[in-house]
Amino acid sequence: MYKILVLALVTSLVSISARSQQTTSDTTITNIEADLLNIFNQKTPHKYKVASIKVIGNRFFDENLLISIANINVGDEILIPGGDNFSKAITKLWAQNYFSNVEIYLTKLEGKNIDIEIAVTERARLSRFFFRGARKGESEDLAGKTGLVPNRVITENMKISAVEAIKKYYAEKGYRDSKVDIVERKDSTLNNTLALDFIIDKGPKVKINNINFGGNTVDAAKLKKQLKDTHEKSRFTLHPSFDSGHLVTPMRYNFQQYLQDNGYLTFSKTKRVLDPYIRLKLSSAKFDEKKYIDDKDNILDYYNTLGYRDAVIERDTIYHTKRGDLNIDIKVNEGHRYYFGNISWRGNTKYSDSILTSILNIHKGDIYNLDALNKKIGKSAGPEGGDISGLYQDDGYLFFRADPVETAVYNDTIDYEIRLVEGPQATIKNIRISGNDRTKEYVIRRELRTIPGEKFSRTDLIRSQREIAQLNYFDQEKIKIDPVPNPEDGTVDINYSVAEKSSDQLELSAGWGGTIGLTGTLGVSFNNFSIRNIFKKSAWDPLPMGDGQKLSLRVQSNGKAFRSYNFSFTEPWLGGKKRNALTISIFNTKYGQTYDPLTGAYDPNVADTRYISTTGLTASISKQLKWPDDFFSLSMGINYTRYTLSNYAIDPTNLPGFENGVVNNINFRVSLQRSSVDFPLFPRGGSTFLLSLQVTPPYSLIDKNIITAANPYSFIEYHKWRFNGEYYVPLSKPRGEDRNKQFVLKLSAKYGFLGRFNPKLQISPFERFQVGDAGLSNQFALLGYDIISQRGYPVYDNSDPKINPDKQTASQYFTIFNKYTSEIRYPLSLNPSSTIYALGFFEAANGWFTIKDYNPFKLRRSVGLGMRFFLPMFGLLGFDYGIGLDRITPGGALKDAARFTFMLGFEPE
Repeated sequence: MYKILVLALVTSLVSISARSQQTTSDTTITNIEADLLNIFNQKTPHKYKVASIKVIGNRFFDENLLISIANINVGDEILIPGGDNFSKAITKLWAQNYFSNVEIYLTKLEGKNIDIEIAVTERARLSRFFFRGARKGESEDLAGKTGLVPNRVITENMKISAVEAIKKYYAEKGYRDSKVDIVERKDSTLNNTLALDFIIDKGPKVKINNINFGGNTVDAAKLKKQLKDTHEKSRFTLHPSFDSGHLVTPMRYNFQQYLQDNGYLTFSKTKRVLDPYIRLKLSSAKFDEKKYIDDKDNILDYYNTLGYRDAVIERDTIYHTKRGDLNIDIKVNEGHRYYFGNISWRGNTKYSDSILTSILNIHKGDIYNLDALNKKIGKSAGPEGGDISGLYQDDGYLFFRADPVETAVYNDTIDYEIRLVEGPQATIKNIRISGNDRTKEYVIRRELRTIPGEKFSRTDLIRSQREIAQLNYFDQEKIKIDPVPNPEDGTVDINYSVAEKSSDQLELSAGWGGTIGLTGTLGVSFNNFSIRNIFKKSAWDPLPMGDGQKLSLRVQSNGKAFRSYNFSFTEPWLGGKKRNALTISIFNTKYGQTYDPLTGAYDPNVADTRYISTTGLTASISKQLKWPDDFFSLSMGINYTRYTLSNYAIDPTNLPGFENGVVNNINFRVSLQRSSVDFPLFPRGGSTFLLSLQVTPPYSLIDKNIITAANPYSFIEYHKWRFNGEYYVPLSKPRGEDRNKQFVLKLSAKYGFLGRFNPKLQISPFERFQVGDAGLSNQFALLGYDIISQRGYPVYDNSDPKINPDKQTASQYFTIFNKYTSEIRYPLSLNPSSTIYALGFFEAANGWFTIKDYNPFKLRRSVGLGMRFFLPMFGLLGFDYGIGLDRITPGGALKDAARFTFMLGFEPE
């Protein structure tokens, strides 16, 4: 068999050459078929027809695919010499980056017919890869960032891209001088495969030492604050009254010794009190070039808010110090400071100039701030409203547009004309809802403030989104609203998109004690139930869902010592036309003593004769109000609770001998509430206020014999007042991919007062306030106490903050309490399957027994940290580590004043 090499490509096209090859492997130039060789030596080009094509050397690629890429087909006519078919074929195959060598042979010539053979040498493929010098977690991250996949062809581009990805990964972590080498190893287990070792030298971690500004009149400290992600490394900052000229670099030796040697710190091992003259400033000082570019824009944006609209960064220099850290020098040219001049209006027919000027609230002589101007006219306004665009859009002017135009610039003053295009008022045409796989559409529609036929309103759109989120049936981060204007007929379609999430909860635990018996809890809460479909077999998939009702069942047992049954049902839209919520709940609880009061020995049969049993029924209805605004709601309810005591003393200190009998509690409760929080699980804004009164009939004023009766509490009487206020404030602006993650400040204040109608009758031992601990212990919630938690303290029964005995229960409970809380919260995950946030808190609370002793400033204080986990099936899981500041004793250990508190199922008050 003879064949002639037409063209070959290893690294570039080579000149035409020829050789012969026999099937016996005896290759010599002397026996090359003359006609096959001479076709390239012809002086006159001739056309030859391709009779057959064959590909050799291919293992992973289909022969027909390679022929298609080469674009040479059987029957094609090729001009030899002088044609470019072969060179183009090799170029196309080489461009795939899959081959290290490509050759084309002519293997046969019969008349004007030629046979072609394409010989390819495939590049080696990747078998395995390793990141030498990287930690396990880093290797896992790099595997995804480099995009390396086993069995793919190894190319130079692949290796270069991988190296760049590795360097970028470490640069973002502060290792700007990392080095990466690649070692290729043949894999003996597979043919034509290589294993790649990426040898990584991260080098020292580079931190920003100093950021220096030049050419600025604005305080450099304020400019540094605009660098959100570019910070100097941590350092000590001394009080201005100290001379820091002789200080050496800290951390050369023991921190305590260093500070004491320099005389700037009083350090006590017992008190652990640091002198206020020194503070440690902690910040991340790694340098990220991409974030640094954004931060430079932040500086110019800040200058623009100060009126320096011509401010530019003339140059910035980044250089290494002798220690290997970075210094950044930024030279700015501030330019002139500008002020607003005259502002006029054009195109407004709906509202007068004076009204628009009042809302704009920018006057002649104010510092020029284009961002503030755009926000006020609505070009970059948020959902809070209060801008010109919001004024128009709330009245249906969906097509409204406002454009500020500079009309004159003289000296340092800029005049503006704001040109308005009001357009027609838009009417809502269609409302479409998608994504509600389980929830019935009418459940969502009844929450919407946007109604077909009514004028478009941006406020109603924002409020509709809040109401959907408050249902807690959908992922609040995926609630989307898309208004689709129809300019031809002046209408707008509104498309709502939601994503269902599980809101049901399950509580399950069980155990067995040899003498106690069966213990455990079974509780279920269905928050999107459908009671009307409960008898429809087809609706059980797995449960009848979608009508927005809430059904809760709970059974708890601890042998003879304790058992409890609870049932509640809520219909949020009674009658289906208005937001009138009906709630009915029934419960029965029994707690028995299991220790012999004489011997102290355990005896579960004692529970049959020494116990307290509580049975209750509650029916309430709430109504949404329209005045003062529709964030208000009014609820009213009637409650009956029956307490049965058998040799059980509930308050031996104040009620000696009161151990047997029946106590009835018939009360009426009315509460006024206003709630404007945006999202239920992690509020970022808004507030909640609640004022309530719970009152019984004044029996002792009607029948005065009750005072001297053997059981003066057969029908207890009281009036209980409660106030709760919570306020949420976002502390940071959402940015980038984590725009939903921001610090939030929560402020709350709570008050409670339990009073009596007759001064001759002691205040009821029931319905008091239990203050302290995690809010989980309340003698199994038998006596109707309001549980007021305080982190860092046990349950206490005195009003003196200096007296803090550690005990699990209190001998008596308060009739008055105050509690103040401030929390800083930050979400770690807003995923509907697990909402997680961290918090730091400061808390102050106390309780009192009489008005005479009441002092709202005499409080127990605590600080600490905590975590909250909201899991769909289990509700709230949380823990706090609180330090009771008033429990710290001279010479005592800090841990003696600290307590872990846990919560399950609900957030205590």
